[in-house]
Amino acid sequence: MTNSKHEVGKIDLKPGLYIVATPIGNLGDVSLRALETLNSVDQIACEDTRVTKKLLKSFAIATRLTSYHEYNAKRNRPKLIAKMLDGRALALVSDAGTPTICDPGYKLVRECITNNITITFLPGASASLSGLVLSGLPTDRFYFHGYLAPKQKKRKQELYDLNTIPTTIVIYETSERLMGALEDILAVLGNREIAVARELTKLYEEIKRGRVEEILKELYSNQKLKGEYVIVLGPKAAEVVVGDKELSKILLNRMEDMSLKDAVLEVVSLTKRSRQEIYKIALAVKKAKKG
Repeated sequence: MTNSKHEVGKIDLKPGLYIVATPIGNLGDVSLRALETLNSVDQIACEDTRVTKKLLKSFAIATRLTSYHEYNAKRNRPKLIAKMLDGRALALVSDAGTPTICDPGYKLVRECITNNITITFLPGASASLSGLVLSGLPTDRFYFHGYLAPKQKKRKQELYDLNTIPTTIVIYETSERLMGALEDILAVLGNREIAVARELTKLYEEIKRGRVEEILKELYSNQKLKGEYVIVLGPKAAEVVVGDKELSKILLNRMEDMSLKDAVLEVVSLTKRSRQEIYKIALAVKKAKKG
């Protein structure tokens, strides 16, 4: 969608910060209010001026841009605050989606609050909420974690911490780290229900739903991974304390329809017993069945 046929109007804006959500992949998702605001502010603070310039060009908007990102935020923030205190209206956008989510925008918001600068939010697209809504997993309560640590040791520690959270969990991940993250999720959190989404709102939007191990197998045999991913993990199953005899019955039943490994992973996610304990019992069940 472009706006070549219809000119975006200007509106009167009070001095302050205007936090403007932008499309995450489909230009048609941008609101008229967002466009009018971007066309009317004195300046737009953005992550990458090249990316925002493309968006503005699609709607014939020529507002001046200035960069505000992780690496220059500390240096540029006082300049932006000074402009707003001087009576200017500034917009804050990210490369895609809602500003302040996983970016230094929230620090600018805090500074505005400290300086009694008016803040206005123009809602719109969000990759985390889009992934959550499409996942089919419980949405009544959820926890947004953002990106997992890039190094495995710290990533696993984060996952151990996440294992104490009883709600649906939303995570961002890059294509380069996706497989490692899913392998660690399986090892630490078990074979939970999961949804993995990419290219949200775009022509080739894709979302995979199932259990972690199932999704891993599918991705291993899939095409080269590209882009950014939203991972939505289902809530942790209620833990059940059961004895060896009952566990043997459960495992025997599960192994009628799945592999020993899958049965073990499922039972581990339902009990307080360790994977090693369950695996030992499963081997005994398998041996007794053959005998």
